[in-house]
Amino acid sequence: MVFDLDLIKKVYSELPGKVAAARKLTGKPLTMTEKILYAHLHGALPASAYSRGKDYVDFAPDRVAMQDATAQMALLQFMTAGRSKVAVPSTVHCDHLIQAKTGAVADLATANEVNKEVYDFLSSISDKYGIGFWKPGAGIIHQVVLENYAFPGGMMIGTDSHTPNAGGLGMVAIGVGGADAVDVMAGLPWELKMPKVIGVKLSGKLNGWTSCKDVILWVAGQLTVKGGTGAIVEYFGEGADSMSATGKGTVCNMGAEIGATCSLFAYDANMAAYLTATGRAEVAALADGVKEHLRPDAEVVAEPSKYYDQVLELDLSTLEPYVNGPFTPDLATPISKMAAAVKENGWPAKLEVALIGSCTNSSYEDISRSASIVRDAVSKGLKANSEFTITPGSELVRYTIERDGFISTFESVGGVVLANACGPCIGQWARHIDDPNRKNTIITSFNRNFAKRNDGLASTHAFVASPEIVTAMAIAGTIAFNPITDKIKNDKGEEVLLNEPVGFELPPKGFAVEDAGYQAPAKDGSGVQVVVAGDSKRLQLLAPFSAWEGTDLKGLKLLIKAKGKCTTDHISMAGPWLKFRGHLDNISNNMLIGAINFYNEKTDNVKNQLTGEYGAVPATARAYKAEGIGSVVVGDENYGEGSSREHAAMEPRHLGVRAILVRSFARIHETNLKKQGMLALTFANKEDYDKVQEDDSIDIVGLTTFAPGTPLTVVLNHKDGTSDAITVNHTYNEQQIDWFRAGGALNVIRSQFTK
Repeated sequence: MVFDLDLIKKVYSELPGKVAAARKLTGKPLTMTEKILYAHLHGALPASAYSRGKDYVDFAPDRVAMQDATAQMALLQFMTAGRSKVAVPSTVHCDHLIQAKTGAVADLATANEVNKEVYDFLSSISDKYGIGFWKPGAGIIHQVVLENYAFPGGMMIGTDSHTPNAGGLGMVAIGVGGADAVDVMAGLPWELKMPKVIGVKLSGKLNGWTSCKDVILWVAGQLTVKGGTGAIVEYFGEGADSMSATGKGTVCNMGAEIGATCSLFAYDANMAAYLTATGRAEVAALADGVKEHLRPDAEVVAEPSKYYDQVLELDLSTLEPYVNGPFTPDLATPISKMAAAVKENGWPAKLEVALIGSCTNSSYEDISRSASIVRDAVSKGLKANSEFTITPGSELVRYTIERDGFISTFESVGGVVLANACGPCIGQWARHIDDPNRKNTIITSFNRNFAKRNDGLASTHAFVASPEIVTAMAIAGTIAFNPITDKIKNDKGEEVLLNEPVGFELPPKGFAVEDAGYQAPAKDGSGVQVVVAGDSKRLQLLAPFSAWEGTDLKGLKLLIKAKGKCTTDHISMAGPWLKFRGHLDNISNNMLIGAINFYNEKTDNVKNQLTGEYGAVPATARAYKAEGIGSVVVGDENYGEGSSREHAAMEPRHLGVRAILVRSFARIHETNLKKQGMLALTFANKEDYDKVQEDDSIDIVGLTTFAPGTPLTVVLNHKDGTSDAITVNHTYNEQQIDWFRAGGALNVIRSQFTK
């Protein structure tokens, strides 16, 4: 089945003319990124070319995708927007709320029972507003999108930070918060600062133990978790064309870990093959007809430094496997140096759990290559020496790999196949460990490895590698292992070397599935009732946030000064908290409980200036709110990196936080704060972070003349009677200032549709 074929035909019919117009406007050859962006402008071409990294631009994405944890809040907001139906094709995917505990069948049954209220809500609201619904067990949003909706040259936004996975099929696919999704579903323009473009030139060809995952692990080491901020990463060159479409998707998926707006590859034969294999030969034929417009211009490829803001070059034939971590996805170690790094850093070498799959690495190619390692190990008298789990990305993949015998291969060494869901990747995992405080090591083929992310344990050292390396290490039982050179002792006491992995980019017998898990929306949703029980602990209808009071903000209290890395996992944890993603008040009880308080090095322990006592962050915020006092959160560099979850912005807003003041922001989180009517501010002088004291009362001055490009002043009133007036910057444009004044972007949208 080909979804939205008419939409795709329209995009391709208009693409040549739009690209030609953009080339004339800019007066230069175009990157693929620029072709797609200019082809998706909301409205006419501007009088002059947009300036990368400076100009805000209104876009018209082709579609919206939402996963169940973020869809709840997005659709609760959309309900209040005044629309009877979504304006663009949209989907909901139930993948986040299934906890990995014992195995696929039992875990899915439990999830359907425990989450029935939420699934019923999502199913009915999708029915009402014309949204496609993918049931629990259908698969992980990004894999399902790649298999069904992604198309070369398209533009999509999704309420999950790993939405860029669709770049594996040449799509500009960007992770956003739910309020951004509401804009697009309501038919309004979607705003984004024109991204810079980083070019990655790939030559050569992958070989041996090296895989597509190692490309992004290497790039993460080069650019760090902030290096891609404000930029789209475009991969090109003969090396890029040699990679499978799903391998390209892996690279784009994990581009979120370098802060990139998204990543993408040029259209090629491997993409056409994947489209055809997944039942979309018509789309491949249409793409072939406009192929020249789905790749960077020849001049760009010939002289990339003239057209990209930054260029990296990598010869795939020289690349070796990498292992990244622990605690951050950009600490990149080549496999040849891993054993030495383990010893030097004192990381626990014993591998307790090895996990493959997830939205990042669960393709047929990934599974077939990993299965070949297991078959080779078994033939040589080896078995897994670590716990070993496998997470298929979709029911299409799961059904096909079961048919082809791969599941039984994994089970032959004790592997446990989990449900087609996010599971351990997002902390939805019942970890088996004797002492949760004991330093221990796990390795995954997932994308993110912040402390506590996978299992909630600060003691867990989580590493990220390719499925092939993870599988080999599961056999060896240690992360201080290089399968290229190191031998393992088998059951006969013999030293054996594992063979290089082999596999298939696409299943030789084709993909197969009995029930993919899709539910089409009602043709007429006007009679569909969306029910939210008044006493529900899981769902809560939203009330609009209050508009700005029209004055400078005086007497705000410092809530917390966060020290070091503060991701959206620190601000709004996942794991067991996922069950409250549709209930703003209940989930707000996890606000910033993972952030480290600068003043005492503790988590969830801050001073209440009203009582002088120390307590939980959410409770302290509630105490200030009850007295009508606003508060301020102060943070460090790249504040809010990681997941796109807008709960990390909505919870502070709900609990009376008026401003977030940091050294620098991650892109999605800064936008989410603006959408909710918050002040997202940065220190003009980063050292002013050190001037903030624990007992400060804070004034924000200049709001009555709030204007783009004009700094504000923050006055830190210290307990000893002294004060510091510091300059703070912002990136608000006129529309975003309107959001602030109205109390949030949704209030502006609502006023447009309910006049």
